[in-house]
Amino acid sequence: MTNGLLDGLDIAVLLPCYNEAATISDVVAGFRAALPSARIYVYDNNSKDQTALRAALAGAIVVREPRQGKGHVVRRMFSDIEADIYLMADGDGTYAPDDGPELIRTLLTERCDMVVGTRRGVTDDAGRRGHAFGNSIFNSLYQTIFGKDFTDIFSGYRAFSRRFAKSFPAVSGGFEIETEMSVHASVLKLPVTELALDYGRRPEGSHSKLSTFKDGAKILWMFAMLMKETRPFTFFCYLSGITAGISMLFMAPVLTEYFNTGLVTRMPTWVLAMALMMMALMIFSAGVILDSVARGRAEQKHFHYMSIKSAPGNRLDPAVMPEKADKTVRKPRKVA
Repeated sequence: MTNGLLDGLDIAVLLPCYNEAATISDVVAGFRAALPSARIYVYDNNSKDQTALRAALAGAIVVREPRQGKGHVVRRMFSDIEADIYLMADGDGTYAPDDGPELIRTLLTERCDMVVGTRRGVTDDAGRRGHAFGNSIFNSLYQTIFGKDFTDIFSGYRAFSRRFAKSFPAVSGGFEIETEMSVHASVLKLPVTELALDYGRRPEGSHSKLSTFKDGAKILWMFAMLMKETRPFTFFCYLSGITAGISMLFMAPVLTEYFNTGLVTRMPTWVLAMALMMMALMIFSAGVILDSVARGRAEQKHFHYMSIKSAPGNRLDPAVMPEKADKTVRKPRKVA
């Protein structure tokens, strides 16, 4: 229940789609019923079925994005659409449209820039066990590297403020876009929260587009790239430590021989060991320098984020929040 909290807000529902003809009509109809005043956008990503036609017949605004990949679609959505609140979901029917108003209400009352709908039933379907195992591994890795802001970084059901959408520098092209969103929020320390929601099964005839190994490798690569860009000191310290370890493996037998005999008969091995050690020191120095650069970039991103004014009527701005909204404001929390 929102009790009029959403009245007057310009809400955009974003549905990136690829071959979702079996479900898109019901999804659009569900969001039209749950959020009657919202504009519903379906971005068709080169679907080979009737996704675009069925979405249009259901009342959605249909836009075509020719670059293949969810990341390209999300970047285009945030660039094209002006709104106070953005609600993003998938077109496969696994997220309940009825939960949309609650995500938005949480975004407003918690004064957040992003609310993530964590998936309660993601492991109920036997076909998702492999994906669920990968999710747990990547979520643990994320918390180790970037912090404990999120427990489900791959959820596609999210609500965003205008500031987040317009300050998000999307660079990824595929399913790793959700990871990039989470890192953006963690690095800038933006106010975020999670809301536990039920996760449905795909209906008959609808198939997942996620490749366990191919997309898993892309996500792992994105982890490495984002760590290099946002936490270069830690990233290059790991590389420096690995390189120094290899150097010492080559160095150990040479030093043992020298201390025992006073001779160095493996000169090429010694030269290689010293070259690797010098390389390790150079990598460490690069990490120290790039850490300062990364801090400067984070400051610039935050300045840009702060320069984006809330759209007229945006209830995230205390100056325009009605009295009934003020009464619902609570301290930021995480919903288990």
